[in-house]
Amino acid sequence: MILVPALEAQQADSAVSAEAGIQDNSFLVEEAYNQEAGVVQHISTFQFRHGSSDFAFAFTQEWPFRTIRHQLSYDIPITRNESRAGLGDISLNYRYQLLGNGSARFALAPRFSLILPTGDWKNSRGNGGTGAEVNLPASYVISRALVTHFNLGAAGTPSARNTLGDRAGIFEVSAAQSTIVTMSSRFQPMLEVVYTHGSEVAARDETRTTESFVVAPGARAAFNFKSGLQIVPGFSVPIGVGPSRSERGFFLYLSFEHPFKRLR
Repeated sequence: MILVPALEAQQADSAVSAEAGIQDNSFLVEEAYNQEAGVVQHISTFQFRHGSSDFAFAFTQEWPFRTIRHQLSYDIPITRNESRAGLGDISLNYRYQLLGNGSARFALAPRFSLILPTGDWKNSRGNGGTGAEVNLPASYVISRALVTHFNLGAAGTPSARNTLGDRAGIFEVSAAQSTIVTMSSRFQPMLEVVYTHGSEVAARDETRTTESFVVAPGARAAFNFKSGLQIVPGFSVPIGVGPSRSERGFFLYLSFEHPFKRLR
């Protein structure tokens, strides 16, 4: 299945631009920049697979915690499988700005996520158990024209369920890379590549291997307002290769980012 969980979308790629550029707006590859203090972001994504009525919608909200060093966020997924739609497994996320920031040439921001079993595992909308995920995103500004991002991640659920109720531990590792053309601060073509290798519950205490490889060309644009609001729409076309060959999909993205008043 080509539907890829939307990874955390993060801080500005156009760090080398003097003009306010497109911020916090990668699609499947996580950037290594936390939200700036006093700025919140609301992200909606929608994915569907060609030739299927199944879809995956997710709403993400990212908040800085006191400074850019710490960021808190959550992801709420809604998925449709076999003509039934409902809530998936909610993620609660913390990310630490270890190196750099949105103005640095190199940045590193490890993330830890707690995955809650809120989805209906009987209808394939959740893993049926509490899980965790770690991800190490790194961002590097190659030049005024190009920025690249790299991810290495791992996720696991010690006691997951399949639709029959069988339990087993599942684990997944992932690697991702993106290249974004940043010559313009208003419109940016991009290419993302995501590979995952993991497992799913096959029977009681038994798992089977899963594998996915997706290449996703796309683009994003920015609309900036004097109030500080920035609206960024975007799209990509995930194409399955290798173990995911013959899979095709479409990905839509919409972000609203704006200042907020901090409580004293």
